[in-house]
Amino acid sequence: METAQLKRIVEAALLAAAHPLTIPQLAGLFDEFDMPPPEQLALALQELQQDCTGRGVELVEVASGFRYQVRREEHAFVSRLWAEKPSRYSRALLETLALIAYRQPITRAEIEAVRGVAVSTHIVRTLEEREWVRVVGHRDLPGRPALFGTTRQFLDYFQLKSLEDLPTLGEIHDLDDIERQLALDGIAPMPTAPIDAADLDGVAAGDDGRDGAATTADHPQGADGEPAAAHLPRTPETEP
Repeated sequence: METAQLKRIVEAALLAAAHPLTIPQLAGLFDEFDMPPPEQLALALQELQQDCTGRGVELVEVASGFRYQVRREEHAFVSRLWAEKPSRYSRALLETLALIAYRQPITRAEIEAVRGVAVSTHIVRTLEEREWVRVVGHRDLPGRPALFGTTRQFLDYFQLKSLEDLPTLGEIHDLDDIERQLALDGIAPMPTAPIDAADLDGVAAGDDGRDGAATTADHPQGADGEPAAAHLPRTPETEP
């Protein structure tokens, strides 16, 4: 198949799809006799990315595959088409998300040990409803507290191909840096004590002073797994 025709098919598929598409998914558009090799599809995608130079949209690769999206420079104008305003997240929610992203798998108690305040059930529920966070297992302690990790949807939302694309802790000094690095949209953080990179770096399994092994037999880890129901310890809610 000629590259020009292949590019048109791939472009049309990406625009019609409601989610990012991988190269194997794009290959599945063709029957076994016309199926282009992965190298040809990769070349077509590369050329489509180059074709977007100077345009208001771009073709990017995220964790779930390739997708077209509005460029960041034009997003403020295009967002006026949507009646629903962007969600506004508290600083407490973003600090919780940052701890999960950098030190997963992590329990709720370990998050609280770093932040010095109880994690609101509302925050955990919001992160799970956004499908940014899911339960990946349980620690082998009384009550079997849930271990939280990020999802493939988290990577897609923040335009990351993997967790390795997160900014290093050495580049982050407080939550404001995290917001700039991840380019969070529509966020008005609530004032509170900033989280320090040293605190993030010190969080690991069992750092809350208790020994316990993580067990993931019931909830296998992996960004593309199905989310499981959280088994959350009850703690007093001190945050809105």
